[in-house]
Amino acid sequence: MDIRFLGHACFELSEGETRVLIDPFLTGNPKAGAEASEMNPTHIFLTHGHGDHYGDVVEIAKRTNAQVVAIVEIANELQEEGVENVADPNIGGTVEFDGGWVRLTPAWHTSTTPKGTANTPAGLVINLGGKTVYHLGDTSLFSDLQLVKARDHVDVALMCIGGHYTMDRHDGVTAAEWVGADTVIPCHYNTFPPIETDDEAFKSDVESKTSSKVVILQPGESHSV
Repeated sequence: MDIRFLGHACFELSEGETRVLIDPFLTGNPKAGAEASEMNPTHIFLTHGHGDHYGDVVEIAKRTNAQVVAIVEIANELQEEGVENVADPNIGGTVEFDGGWVRLTPAWHTSTTPKGTANTPAGLVINLGGKTVYHLGDTSLFSDLQLVKARDHVDVALMCIGGHYTMDRHDGVTAAEWVGADTVIPCHYNTFPPIETDDEAFKSDVESKTSSKVVILQPGESHSV
């Protein structure tokens, strides 16, 4: 599986003919690694409704007919916006798709969509091509982060470290220990001044205190697993 970082918390996971786009905040993203018009996903997964995650979901979904998986309140809003191919799980729910599945897990945060629809934030546990990726979503440090590994071995964790709106790089070290992923890819940092942080210090701390390896990607760069 190929994991491409597209800036902020947006990633594209590719395996065979399946292309999963997560939190497609591209238009208006000063660190975007691609333009929305370039994306041709088969699936779009959302962690929550804030504009820097919801992003271009409506435009991309309508253009490509990608299946959008989002928590039920967001899914209902997307259908009202004319998005037809939508799945609407809640926390703990699993949606199967060709080549894999995605399960929603808790994330400790707040969320409304750009139109004001309140919704519960989520993490995403994604199995694709036999590999498991855990996108923690926007979250603070909380003990339930360690529950994912009780059920699934996590190959890669996509982890927010920017602070201010989410946990910072220091709490991220504890999160990395709890999640127990083979590889950690940091995200949700350095996009805007309030979330600037030292990713190399995060890498050093995680690798000295846990068994995880940290891969730092610049927008547009990829990592294969």
